[in-house]
Amino acid sequence: MFEGLFSRGDRSADATTQVKPESTRPSIGLALGGGAARSFAHIGVLQTLAAHGIVPDVIVGTSIGAVVGGCYAARQLDGLETWARGLKIRSIFSYLDISLSGSGLISGGHLASKLTEALADSRIEDLPVRFAAIATEFNTGHEIWLTRGRVADAMRASYALPGIFPPVKVGGRWLVDGALVNPVPVSAARALGARLVIAVNLNADLFGRGTIIADHGSDKEDDNAAAELAAKPQGLRGMFTGEHSLRRQFFGSRGRPGIPTVMVEAFNVMQDRITRARLAGDPPDVLISPRLGKVGWFDFHRGADAIKIGAEAAEKAMDGITEAIAGLSQPYSSGGGK
Repeated sequence: MFEGLFSRGDRSADATTQVKPESTRPSIGLALGGGAARSFAHIGVLQTLAAHGIVPDVIVGTSIGAVVGGCYAARQLDGLETWARGLKIRSIFSYLDISLSGSGLISGGHLASKLTEALADSRIEDLPVRFAAIATEFNTGHEIWLTRGRVADAMRASYALPGIFPPVKVGGRWLVDGALVNPVPVSAARALGARLVIAVNLNADLFGRGTIIADHGSDKEDDNAAAELAAKPQGLRGMFTGEHSLRRQFFGSRGRPGIPTVMVEAFNVMQDRITRARLAGDPPDVLISPRLGKVGWFDFHRGADAIKIGAEAAEKAMDGITEAIAGLSQPYSSGGGK
């Protein structure tokens, strides 16, 4: 999946080595939220910011946001963009190394090996931009900020969606997706030195989706569905019959969601509620909310669409970003202080 993902000498290297803004400007942090395939929108956001001369001092990412942020910090954003734009449905399926044993439906070995191969032994502490990936220690609930060690390991831990990917052991701790505790890591960006935080929430279209249904119950359609289910083979034998193949059980069928869909939609609900609470308690200075409602979590083949939407959202936010930078900038001092 990551073949050709990283190419040397790409444009993202130029973005991180261009002339820095004046020393009077505030330190800028980016908080990149999770969202699976939607996270390709971060590429468009980062490219638009770079086009306007905005170079972050701190990047903190959660889940796939950590992958995009880490690629930017490692000067590999253009390689990631090329890979994202070239993904097709067939190539995506070829990387779903489904596992019926272990602690995840997808072993993730193929993805992990390509990611490790691409980033080699790049370490977070050696990156030109201060970077952190957010993960969760699953047995304690601790929010873990991965600020040192191998970049590839930090990325894998941050996107290890429970039940889909197995936990990743880093520094003696078993870690899973950081969106369980901090979906849009504004607080981490501030703590790591950012005076001005620009956050990117990829799930803004989910806000307000949940409500209360005060009167609901079963009906005749439920009775018919129960009878139909009882008449079909059950257990492992049923799973491997022609009608109930493993693929159908995994991906679902018309009218019945598959395992990943159920898990991800449940995760969506939880992430929405956590995001609301975290952003209300610690709001960013500027919030970019790409409208990605039509891009599903598994629509990795729609990378070009997500990138475009991200770029458009960042462009619309530029006036607010410029005002925030001006408001937090200090008068120039010959002493060089901020």
